[in-house]
Amino acid sequence: MGPPGAGKGTQATLLAEKLGIPQISTGDIFRANVSEGTELGQQAKSYMDKGEYVPDELTNEMVRDRLGQDDAQHGFLLDGYPRTVDQVHTLDGILEELGEELDAVVELVVDREELVSRLLKRAETSGRTDDTEDVIRHRQEVYEAQTSPLLAVYAERGLLVKVDGLGGIDDVQTRILDALPQAG
Repeated sequence: MGPPGAGKGTQATLLAEKLGIPQISTGDIFRANVSEGTELGQQAKSYMDKGEYVPDELTNEMVRDRLGQDDAQHGFLLDGYPRTVDQVHTLDGILEELGEELDAVVELVVDREELVSRLLKRAETSGRTDDTEDVIRHRQEVYEAQTSPLLAVYAERGLLVKVDGLGGIDDVQTRILDALPQAG
């Protein structure tokens, strides 16, 4: 977890590969649906273009389906979900249905201005139309208002592991891997 631009996707990909489990990224699934022009993609695009989150009901059903697939039976890494306290409770129900539970919730901590700088660079190199400075700053505000409160829920449950997200990709990955055993 962490605000947009904190490196969640990069680190999730590396960590899932290292652990041999699927990375379940709502952002990647939304972008794939947008590029394929699916109905879900068209709905998701209208929110993503404004820097807003895709509504819970669309996201929750997609996650429920994905966690029930065979490759997620021996573990998975969620990337970009849950993003709201309501999604935390929905995820609790999904995991209970599947007889699973979370091992840890990793929060990548990065300074806000560093995040804006990172996302502007990403927009230049990747051609992402949803990464204008105004949209990026709005996403930070949306994250703060909607997502950061659920970190308190996971901290209270003893699952939250805070990791410094500044520095090289390998350095951050090492910090995550070093922190995970401490999470139990």
